[in-house]
This record gives sequence, C-alpha cells and structure tokens, in this order.
Amino acid sequence: MNRLAVFDCDGTLVDSQANICRAMEECFAAAKLDPPSRNDIRRIVGLSLVPAIARLLPQGDARLHEVLAEDYKRAFHAMRHNGGLDPEPLYDGIAEAIETLDATGWLLGVATGKSDRGLALILAHHGLTHRFVTLQTADRHPSKPHPAMLELAMAEAGAAPETTVMIGDTSFDMAMARAAGAHALGVAWGYHTPHELMEAGAHSIADHASALTRHLEVL
Repeated sequence: MNRLAVFDCDGTLVDSQANICRAMEECFAAAKLDPPSRNDIRRIVGLSLVPAIARLLPQGDARLHEVLAEDYKRAFHAMRHNGGLDPEPLYDGIAEAIETLDATGWLLGVATGKSDRGLALILAHHGLTHRFVTLQTADRHPSKPHPAMLELAMAEAGAAPETTVMIGDTSFDMAMARAAGAHALGVAWGYHTPHELMEAGAHSIADHASALTRHLEVL
C-alpha cells in the first residue's frame, strides 16, 4: 500500500485567519448581528461553513445559518475580487517539508473545510498544486470530523488506514483521523492548542514543520 500524508489547509499549510475572521465579521454585520470574537472564529476554522456558523450562533435556526454562509461566501469573493485579501502565507518550513515528503515517496493530499475553488486558488498561489494527488473539500463531503474526506483520499491514493497520516491543527482533524483509522499527527502552530489535539486523539504533535518527517518515520 502507498504511504499517504493528508494535510489540513487553514492553520496547517497556510495562516488564513485574518481573511476568515474578516469575512465572518462582515456576514454577521450584514444580518445586523453582533460578530463573534476573533478567538471564537479561530476555534471553528476547519469545519465546513454551515456547521461552523451554527457553532458560532447556536441560537439561530438552520435557515439563518444558510443565509450567513452565503453572505460569508459573498464577502470572501468580494475581498478577493477587489484585491482586499490579506496575505495567506505558508507556515515556516511547510514548503520544504512538502518537498522532502514528495521526494521520499510519500503521496500527498489535502482535506479541508475550504471549497474546491478556494483550495485551488491557495495551492496555485503557492505553486503547490502539482504536489498533491488527492484534494478533498467541503463541497463534496460532510464536515469534519466525519471521516468521508479521508476515506476517499485513501481510496484515490491507493493507501490503507495504517499507511495514512492526517496532519492538522484542530481537534476536528484529529477526530477525523481516528474515525478513519489513520494516524493522527497534530501541529502546534495552528488554531487549537497541543493539549486539545492530544485530547482529541493525536498520536503525536509536531512543534515545527521541519519535524514532520521525523514524526512520520513511525509509518
């Protein structure tokens, strides 16, 4: 079986919190609602959009959550169209880690709460599209921590749970990995704390991207 390393995107590959927070604030403002705190918004990064908004506004009904999600998409699109997006840089050492894993025979994938379009744009911007053999997004799957994204990634890559690792910064990523029977590798530079990642089932935590290959030696 092939060895497969699947990365989360926001908070793991790129630091996108500024744009996510701004778009969320704008969609709440459009509905004349007080926006969540930025800390609360960072807490839901990684979930698909409607479940994320439902966590931020549990008192709202399903229809309101859908309306806010559409307004969020419009706000993000407007920011991108008007050149108003903040930079979404790769975390330090990520490009080198991806190159090393690719060169040593790992197949690479992404499983993210982003849309297909959003993921394609960010990978193209950083010149990484060609590195990944499988891309799973919220457009085609239930939200994390449901294992569907990871299960299809393994099927497309010809990998088994025991030869697959999910690399992510949130408890949702770790729970998804566990649900799929894969190895759960947390990263310390994202939006949930290492303690939360361990509580959610992480097998280990990488404190820097340069440590990822060492943590993957167990597979």
